[in-house]
Amino acid sequence: MERTLVLLKPDCVQRRLMGRILSRFEEKGFNVIAMKMMQVTPDLAKQHYAEHVEKPFYPGLEEFITGAPVLAMVLEGLDVIQVVRDMLGATSGLKAAAGTIRGDFSSSRQMNLVHASDGPDAAARETDLYFSPDEICSYEPTLTPWMKAGDE
Repeated sequence: MERTLVLLKPDCVQRRLMGRILSRFEEKGFNVIAMKMMQVTPDLAKQHYAEHVEKPFYPGLEEFITGAPVLAMVLEGLDVIQVVRDMLGATSGLKAAAGTIRGDFSSSRQMNLVHASDGPDAAARETDLYFSPDEICSYEPTLTPWMKAGDE
């Protein structure tokens, strides 16, 4: 099973879309194995977005991500990293396809509701930033045999 970090960003929280977006991940069959609402600090933002800290847009990004709480979660499932990114759609809500989360709920590049790790290394690094190992509760739902073949 693969894992990924997902953040429901401050705009998602403020717009009260958390339940609607979380339900899409659950309906897809992913397990939520860790979740907490938290305030991203400037220090955590710098760690999370380390590759962007020196870029001219970073101050606005930090102001945005620290401006209100986020809902941080770890999802687990088959090919979860790529499938979640496909479910989100293009970074800009204006360019995201209808049916994707950003295509349905966002009309901005920065206010794009959700962050998801872009690969296995990023998923591991980002998960470690937001969760300690004892906060991760992996489990096997009883309905798994009805959602995927035994050899998947």
